[in-house]
Amino acid sequence: MTATVRRRGTDRRFTTSDGTALHVELSGPRDAAVTLVLVHAWTQDHLEWDPVLPLLPTGVQVLRYDHRGHGWSEPAKPGTATVAQLADDLAELIAELAPEGRLVLAGHSMGGMTVMALAERHPELVESRVDGVAFIATSCCDMDRLTLGLNGRAGRVAARVDKTFGRLLNRWGAEHVPIPAPLARPSVKWLAFGKKVRRADVRAMTEQFLRAHPRSVGGFRDSMSDHDRRKALASLRGTPTVVMVGDRDRITPVHHARVIAEELPEAEFVLFPGAGHELTYERTREVAKRLSRLLEN
Repeated sequence: MTATVRRRGTDRRFTTSDGTALHVELSGPRDAAVTLVLVHAWTQDHLEWDPVLPLLPTGVQVLRYDHRGHGWSEPAKPGTATVAQLADDLAELIAELAPEGRLVLAGHSMGGMTVMALAERHPELVESRVDGVAFIATSCCDMDRLTLGLNGRAGRVAARVDKTFGRLLNRWGAEHVPIPAPLARPSVKWLAFGKKVRRADVRAMTEQFLRAHPRSVGGFRDSMSDHDRRKALASLRGTPTVVMVGDRDRITPVHHARVIAEELPEAEFVLFPGAGHELTYERTREVAKRLSRLLEN
């Protein structure tokens, strides 16, 4: 089966080769010399890039989309809720919607892992076309040992809770998690954000979480536990790269970002004091500035 695209303005439905329909948004001139591909995080969707988009240079084509099982895309089919599958989805999207020209890839959290898996599974694409990469609050390994920023016994308990939560989601039969948004917001705020949180940002992320398909995101959490793509990063050496992380990130903490930077010693390493995991909301201008630099290289 071949991938197909149905267009409606800037919103499109892209059907992957295994028959999964993904929500896609393509903006900017189709004849642009460079396409910026924005790849979102676990339990979020393409709307997480909304704050960044207006601050990017004009004249650039921007491709953003919802992973399978997230936002307005269809749920992941059995056995396809994996980071490897996300990389294959991304390769198909690029082949159909940005088949020519330079590429700059920006991945947040699971989106960054997707970019790493793309380098692993489609090295010829990365080598021939990718001229810049941004890894935003992400990890190349050790996602099976998260303590959510807690120490000692509390950290060990947090790790067990994290794994249990993933298993519960993986078995969930409903289309959405039936938690009222006001009850979910405090947990989202504590887990995902650092200091000086804006209520609108917490609301936006909570809405994204509650839109995601539980069984799909549970499967992706299991896949992230097995994610180790340090070797795949080798193919990005020599490519202009920026690694960004907040010093209050509980999900992909600073030492995860440092491992990426060690594998890519020429990369720019940016540490944001006071910021948590949601850098597209918490440090919007700084993220947009680094992406703009990559686009101008």
